[in-house]
Amino acid sequence: MSLTSQPLPSMTVQLDENATNVKDLLFVSQTVLQQAVDLLDNDLKEDEQLVVTSKFLPGSTIGKHLRHARDHFELLINCITSPPPYVLNYDVRSRNTPMETSRGAARSALLETIQRLQDVVPTSNWNAPITLNAVTPFPQTFQTTFARELWFGALHCVHHWSMVRVIAGEMNMKVGDDCFGFAPSTLVASGREHSLGKTMAKI
Repeated sequence: MSLTSQPLPSMTVQLDENATNVKDLLFVSQTVLQQAVDLLDNDLKEDEQLVVTSKFLPGSTIGKHLRHARDHFELLINCITSPPPYVLNYDVRSRNTPMETSRGAARSALLETIQRLQDVVPTSNWNAPITLNAVTPFPQTFQTTFARELWFGALHCVHHWSMVRVIAGEMNMKVGDDCFGFAPSTLVASGREHSLGKTMAKI
């Protein structure tokens, strides 16, 4: 079963006309990953906190959410730096990695991805067509672009950070960043003071 959709023409025009979009989406992607680094540096005190299984989200641990969210960026980067045609599949998983159980390994992995984004995003073709394969649970094939998937990667992080916040709460652990796990659109709408809560132009 296949569902194919083409990128909206207006999306292509906007990316071509507004060069700041590259910098903006790179900033958002790096910022959400840096939030996880800050969580490791400032809030998690022991490696064991990475592997505590949630009571409300069965099978979930903070370490698993950090790894999974980072994986999406890594898969996208690997895709766009490979020879075309570009084919992407987020269902490729690297489970039981050191970053799921070690704060040091998690920090190093996240910082490595932040640097890879810095190296790859500015020189990549934002309108590069990508074929996305997914299981929904039915096999699906979609047409997308690098820009759209970078945007998705950032919002996907936010989704998992909200679950990390829940697991932290179960351990009676306060997350220092009050905006951790909140979507940028929510922060903008509520006027929250955060780098992700500021918009440079009216929509």
